[in-house]
Amino acid sequence: MVLRIHFTGDDLARTRIAPGCDAMWEVMLSLYRLRRREGAIVFTQWKREALAQAPAATRMLTTLVPTQGYAVDFLTPRTEPGSIAAGAEALRRTPRERLRTDLVELAWRHPGRRLPGWLGGLAAGGPRALDAVADAAETYFEACLSPYWSRIRAQVAQERTRRGRVLVEGGWGAVFSTLHPSARWSYPTLELSYPADHDIHLNGRGLVLQPSFFCRRTPITLRDPELPPVLVYPIEHDPAWAHGDAHSRRPTLTGLLGPTRAHVLETIAHGDCTTGELARQLDIPGSTASRQATTLREAGLVTSHRLGQAVVHTITDLGVALLDGRRPGLIA
Repeated sequence: MVLRIHFTGDDLARTRIAPGCDAMWEVMLSLYRLRRREGAIVFTQWKREALAQAPAATRMLTTLVPTQGYAVDFLTPRTEPGSIAAGAEALRRTPRERLRTDLVELAWRHPGRRLPGWLGGLAAGGPRALDAVADAAETYFEACLSPYWSRIRAQVAQERTRRGRVLVEGGWGAVFSTLHPSARWSYPTLELSYPADHDIHLNGRGLVLQPSFFCRRTPITLRDPELPPVLVYPIEHDPAWAHGDAHSRRPTLTGLLGPTRAHVLETIAHGDCTTGELARQLDIPGSTASRQATTLREAGLVTSHRLGQAVVHTITDLGVALLDGRRPGLIA
């Protein structure tokens, strides 16, 4: 079975590589990895630790993400930047029709699966049910992904850098044809192995290529071809990625940077965020958040770029190395 993505010239002009990790995609895909017996050895230690600390709210998410097959599209809204805070906020704004469409699809794709009563309130667009799902995503992320997030981001960033070099040297054709062993590119169509036959006509919307840490085997996309087009694909992993204790580095990091600046760097490492988001998450004045981010940028630990009227901050390889207690040249 094949996924076919149909391009026009305008689509190639609007295609881009995502700027980094998308927390909501990693939440959703990690739920598959967490519960499946089969899987790469690279996830073994993470699975053992995550299962031991998974919060009760995880059960709400697994209702929406079965162990295999279709998971609801609305759980992975497109956000800029792709942080857990931005993703949860976008999730809370999901239109009622989107909720109902996806939940009907979920029931149809998984016949005989017992569904809890709270899904009725969610399908009706109930804000309390939607808030509960968004809260569950944030709680799960903090417990099961946050301790590893800087290392996850570092490996996704390396893939993005590699993909950028391929684009510069060979154009989009080289990027598409090397995305996955099953990839076949012949303008105007990209074909990839997929669990079901599926066609996406971009019609001038372009495509976002989203490298993912927890994606495995084949690239995936949203079921609804009318949603903003995205192709999520697996990266190569360092087998030792899960080793190390992030919390044991806190005293050294705080002593080096100071407590506020250390918190700012770790918050940015959890997902690209604006100055305003930094201030809200850390409960500090906006002027303080801006000043601390500027200091980190001048030290080469973060980069900043303007997105509309906001300034978005992204951790650098040097910043990741500092958080992980490694020399920059040895980042996995």
